[in-house]
Amino acid sequence: MKEMQKYAKQLVKDMNWEIDDANFESSRTSLLNNYMLLTTEVGEVAEELRRLFNITYQEMKNGTNEQEAFRHGVETVQKDLGKEMVDCLAYLMKMANFFEIDLEEAYYEKMAEVKKRENKDVGVIKK
Repeated sequence: MKEMQKYAKQLVKDMNWEIDDANFESSRTSLLNNYMLLTTEVGEVAEELRRLFNITYQEMKNGTNEQEAFRHGVETVQKDLGKEMVDCLAYLMKMANFFEIDLEEAYYEKMAEVKKRENKDVGVIKK
């Protein structure tokens, strides 16, 4: 992750996509714009999931068994879904770099906290 953040920082600089830090108002505007772009990309992840489910249902309607239909749907959306996830990651890294957050370190710290939590999903059966 450290190498990805380093790469992302240079790419953002090379493309002149940096978050404006000239003053509070320009930083605020730039951060909100980047946040808005991130949420747009998250919506595009949802669209790919919707496409996956629609493909699965359509194939089932046409007589394909559920598992085969779902597997075909996953294969169909996999590349585009990956691209949308990368778009999300790019905006997250851009904002993390602005705030000088080491995402790898922050990830492990947060997951250590999560592991200590009590599972609140009562009734969920894991296979």
